Amino acid sequence: MISVSLVLNCFYHFYLFEAFAPETSQERFYTLDLNFKHWCLKNMTLTDLKGIGPKTEKLFNKLGIFTIQDLLYFFPNTYLNYDQPVPIEAINEGEIQAVKGIVEKDASVINLHGLNMTTVYIHDISGKMKLTWFNAPFLRNTLKSGSVFVFMGKTGTYKGQKTMNQPKIFTPQDYSGKTGTLEPVYSQVKGLSNTAILKAVRQVLEIAEYRPDFIPSAIRYNRGLLDMKAAISGIHLPKSMDDFRKARERLAYNELFLFSLALVKKKNSTEELKSAFLIKKSKRIDEFIKALPFSLTEGQKQAVSDIRSDMSSGFIMNRLLQGDVGSGKTIVSFIACLEAALNGHQAAIMAPTEILASQHYDKLKKIIDDNVFGLNVVLITGSLKASEKKQAYLKIKSHEADIIIGTHALFQDAVEYDDLALVVTDEQHRFGVNQRKTLSGKGKNPHTLVMSATPIPRTLAILLYADMQVSQIKELPSNRLPIKNAVVNTDYRKNAYKFIYDEIKKGRQAYIICPMVEENDMLDLENVTDYVTKLRKVFPKEVSIEKLHGKMKPKEKDAVMDRFLHKEIDILVSTTVVEVGVDVPNSTVMMVENAERFGLAQLHQLRGRVGRSGYQSYCIFVDSADSKKSKERLQILASSNDGFHIAEEDLKLRGPGDIFGIRQSGALDFNIADIYQDKELLKKASEDAVYVLRSDPELNEEENQVLRSRLELYLEESYVL
Repeated sequence: MISVSLVLNCFYHFYLFEAFAPETSQERFYTLDLNFKHWCLKNMTLTDLKGIGPKTEKLFNKLGIFTIQDLLYFFPNTYLNYDQPVPIEAINEGEIQAVKGIVEKDASVINLHGLNMTTVYIHDISGKMKLTWFNAPFLRNTLKSGSVFVFMGKTGTYKGQKTMNQPKIFTPQDYSGKTGTLEPVYSQVKGLSNTAILKAVRQVLEIAEYRPDFIPSAIRYNRGLLDMKAAISGIHLPKSMDDFRKARERLAYNELFLFSLALVKKKNSTEELKSAFLIKKSKRIDEFIKALPFSLTEGQKQAVSDIRSDMSSGFIMNRLLQGDVGSGKTIVSFIACLEAALNGHQAAIMAPTEILASQHYDKLKKIIDDNVFGLNVVLITGSLKASEKKQAYLKIKSHEADIIIGTHALFQDAVEYDDLALVVTDEQHRFGVNQRKTLSGKGKNPHTLVMSATPIPRTLAILLYADMQVSQIKELPSNRLPIKNAVVNTDYRKNAYKFIYDEIKKGRQAYIICPMVEENDMLDLENVTDYVTKLRKVFPKEVSIEKLHGKMKPKEKDAVMDRFLHKEIDILVSTTVVEVGVDVPNSTVMMVENAERFGLAQLHQLRGRVGRSGYQSYCIFVDSADSKKSKERLQILASSNDGFHIAEEDLKLRGPGDIFGIRQSGALDFNIADIYQDKELLKKASEDAVYVLRSDPELNEEENQVLRSRLELYLEESYVL
């Protein structure tokens, strides 16, 4: 119940800006303006909603939902489509479908490795199917011989037999009432059902109204975009596929339009700005490159040439270094930093994790010591002791430190640079307005080099990096052995475990990727938590197996990765959080469960965690769908290690219909938008952004005031620009 005192203490109209960042979005901020007619959500808590007490509130918190606003923007992962039941023989393997069948005989229940397995066979006029449930022995009281039900779940084939695992059960009458509808499926944790989440979402949807739209009315009309109320309602409770598509299009457009606006604005403000740092080409760098124990690839040579030309041109460098995983971008960035330092300036490298920052520090320090450059490197991370930080800060301020490596801690207020001329950063940390202001205060508009491991097709790169010059590295270093790939079905899993164990006995290590953190009763997918438990029963006790996922605290994640780096862990079971991570040359096997659920570009990024040494490496893609379509997609990966080729093929395969399942990962992380699926929408948003800023560069016109406020908020929170 909503307390009377809470209602009385609220204003009728309340303007709210709130940010939401779910686990799957890697904390990308997404905001909306709300106005609430019944009570003030600012002071409202989750427990004010019917059915949510303190215990349930804690379960919501595990999902990253702490406020009512968070709940409203906790979008579904996928949807169940209640189509008409299909004949058993007409099922499409690997898809979620419904079949109507007659139970042949009473369900059987057996105990398998401590799990209760319930099995029943059904048939219709076209064929026969085997249905299986785990830990549901009570179903034997329902599934009696001769009874008729509609079963909905993921279909498959095992040894010629049509199968369905963990299907939902409906009476024909109940299913008939749902036919033609969509049911949202949310990320879940144990103890919090999809039904409970949906019930809470429905309550909030009933009271939410929206402030004036920030998208100009002319654009909304020309592009046929929904208003925000319809879009939010449509993403949670679509009445049809058409409703869902329109809702998703509006929310995706919001993200792409704001992104494009910020990009155009940045380009307009930085184009052809003169630099305070004229970094001349140093002979020491020429000698260093010649003395390297390996030859730079042609792509690396060209990138080095581009960067050196930029920094010596007299204009501010704003360059993207785009290269496949393992292509050798790091050494190129080191050369740029060394050149800046040899010119008497300071350079900074920001890494996404403390472990990676430490690795960069160790590698660069060795290079400097081995080549007697006479330069000093300092490491700045959040975990340093106060005394260590103080000492490092003094070195930076006094210019005793020439090159500074660290995480976001590099740009804290306490860090004062004497002469910061170059900043090297990762694509996921392209600077927002506040960070750029911070940098401007620490250095006089330093040169910027952004490194990206995402092989974006040129058709998209033109739009995504319109504000930057681009260098590409397309070859891998000559000492790298090509990764051997295999696409297998779940029957191969036992052999895969044996193969991994053989590699471990050689002293190597392995990654196993799962799409979920915990079990989800609506999705039959592998999850990290249960997978670790299963593996510990399969492998000998001496094999060290640990887990890693995005819900862990940063220090916990770093501790696990540090142990893996130092060979204290043999098998790391993880979500895609390892996609951007530490370099572990000793790891030689990457096994991806439910590989059909990921985009090809993301799978390629994951594969890049192995093959980083002279050891032969392997990647095993487990295709649990085992369908013709999934095999076709995954075979592209099996036949090529070229990220740019894979990205282009991914773009061809994925059309407007590919809207269900886990959101595909692209170069930039949006909550809803996907640069591959939404390439045409991105083009429209980019055109609209150019038009708006051309006619009103500062967004001062009355009709653009709401947009201006929204853009300012976006720039403050965004870290991808």
